[in-house]
Amino acid sequence: MSRWKGLPAELHPQVRQLIVRLRKLKDRSELSTRQLAAKSGYSARSWQRYLNGGALPPRQAVEAMARIGGDDPTRLLVLHEVAAEHWARGRDAMADAPQDASDTRVTVPTGRQPYGRYPRSLVTAGAVALVLSVSAALLLAVRLTEARAELADVRADAGAAAPATVSESLIPVVYTCRLERRDGRWYAGLSPTTDAILAYTHTGPEVAEAQCLLRRTGIPPGDVDGIFGPKTQHAVERVQARDGLVVDGVIGPHTWKALREAAAK
Repeated sequence: MSRWKGLPAELHPQVRQLIVRLRKLKDRSELSTRQLAAKSGYSARSWQRYLNGGALPPRQAVEAMARIGGDDPTRLLVLHEVAAEHWARGRDAMADAPQDASDTRVTVPTGRQPYGRYPRSLVTAGAVALVLSVSAALLLAVRLTEARAELADVRADAGAAAPATVSESLIPVVYTCRLERRDGRWYAGLSPTTDAILAYTHTGPEVAEAQCLLRRTGIPPGDVDGIFGPKTQHAVERVQARDGLVVDGVIGPHTWKALREAAAK
């Protein structure tokens, strides 16, 4: 079992319950954070933030953890939805906290006052306005920094931990399979890899290479577009079941060997 450090005390119980459940699933899988990154498409540093209460994991990450840990994704996603509501409320409360300074009242003289008191009241009002402006600017800077840090975490280990993943701005690419056999193994001319870890939502020429090899064996993976989608995952699982491999829908060294050495059906 992993030895986890304590979660932040300010976490809501529902958020804490979700993180504890995710920790148990990681322990059950016996995977390191880098292995977890390879199977889920989220970087190792992102998983460290999620599992230590530093950031709320996105819905897709929770679903991936359920699949990897063998848990019911429906129940886990319901727990994530409840935790997300409390997480958002906690952020909103933090955002509203600096606004409490607006309760400070500045007394504006209504009658005739001796010369010299008006400048003092104006200075006080200006100081209060300045404090509010600085507080709002600092809050905005902190939230922008957090967002950028999380985005950097997702991208930082993309080259080392896993191939790229599908994004909203992804432009579809159609690859051409150029099959040839060398030293008893089949290659499609898109990637010579034999050990790259590919999983659901990964993209790139390695995925297209696997799709070409799947198509050669007679198991259709869908379009050869370099996108590891549901059809490709289902085709990989069929190959794994046929060859007596672990059926997890993830392409690793053993599945690559089966694809490159398989006879055409």
